[in-house]
Amino acid sequence: MASSLGTAASSRIFAASRLSLRSSASSAASPSLISFSSSSSLKSFGFSRLQRRSLVNVSSSSSRGFSTVASPKCAASDPDQLKSAREDIKELLKSTFCHPILVRLGWHDAGTYNKNIEEWPQRGGANGSLRFEVELKHAANAGLINALKLIQPIKDKYSGITYADLFQLASATAIEEAGGPKIPMKYGRVDVSGPNECPEEGRLPAAGPPSPADHLREVFYRMGLNDKEIVALSGAHTLGRSRPDRSGWGKRETKYTKDGPGAPGGQSWTVQWLKFDNLYFKDIKAKRDEDLLVLPTDAALFEDHSFKVYAEKYAEDQETFFKDYAEAHAKLSNLGAKFDPPEGIVLDAPTAAPEKFVAAKYSTGKRELSDSMKQKIRAEYEAIGGSPDRPLPTNYFLNIMIFIGVLAILTSLLGSY
Repeated sequence: MASSLGTAASSRIFAASRLSLRSSASSAASPSLISFSSSSSLKSFGFSRLQRRSLVNVSSSSSRGFSTVASPKCAASDPDQLKSAREDIKELLKSTFCHPILVRLGWHDAGTYNKNIEEWPQRGGANGSLRFEVELKHAANAGLINALKLIQPIKDKYSGITYADLFQLASATAIEEAGGPKIPMKYGRVDVSGPNECPEEGRLPAAGPPSPADHLREVFYRMGLNDKEIVALSGAHTLGRSRPDRSGWGKRETKYTKDGPGAPGGQSWTVQWLKFDNLYFKDIKAKRDEDLLVLPTDAALFEDHSFKVYAEKYAEDQETFFKDYAEAHAKLSNLGAKFDPPEGIVLDAPTAAPEKFVAAKYSTGKRELSDSMKQKIRAEYEAIGGSPDRPLPTNYFLNIMIFIGVLAILTSLLGSY
């Protein structure tokens, strides 16, 4: 992610999958985002009849959203529908291998946040504004119409979910299903109501900045992120590939992409570009394989002194990378969001850690026991059905103590012969 929120020129996730589709009213020399005003152009792009009808209905006014399906009247999304939608997203990922573009969708909706602006939604962030045509036409978002096409049927099915929540749910689920860490997400994000509330163009990183490290800091510091979070989020570049016909970067195909999965071609950052791990950092550091892409913003992670500290650590320690990535992803997904209820909605309640066994807790005396004695007592205690949650009567405990004492005496006597 650190390479660019906006284009494939500096990131697989933030890569702009530029479309060559043209409006029927445009000349052949004037590329544009797919026109919503023509049912035939929608048909050629692959939308179903129902989707084409829905999109054409909204084409008459740029003030309306991607779909005629309204967000829920209550601001908070329905928890049960969120859980069901998550299962549908998992099935979508299995059949389409769309992990990278769904991650990018969530990040681009959240990545417009400006910490220096207090008012919502002027501050940008995760508010569902990316569903509107005016924001989809931003150069940094080229190609994200494909992501909307993929998840719109899920939005239609679960009308009790906001777009803002669906974008972030899809992004986090894609990371987890690719083998990444569990993201500590919360939901209940409020959607903006119209395109007049979309952020202005230019908040997402540009492609190929002259000073990569400085550019990354300028953009991500504006969001309230630090160097560790920039590097950790960059690790998501382990997913996806860049296509030169869309972004101008990468090879047309390599030995790792010529057979897919999905549509073949492009150049990936890692060998297994649909698996989330720490190989991104290892491969950038090594720079041994010409079939793997390393952009200036990728290389900057090992060239900048502060970035390098974290990049080196993540290359050696995947567990630390996963931990830091999960925290950074969750933080990014909440940027600029307005939650209802204010504390948000958590789908997966954290599992409480089992109570630590403290032998002295079950003793009638006040003297603390040695560690070796605690281990012996615990073994005997659990062998007869005891547990920290169900203390045994004192006489059982006393019998155990006597047994251990007698055993120790016998051992001592036998050892003297």
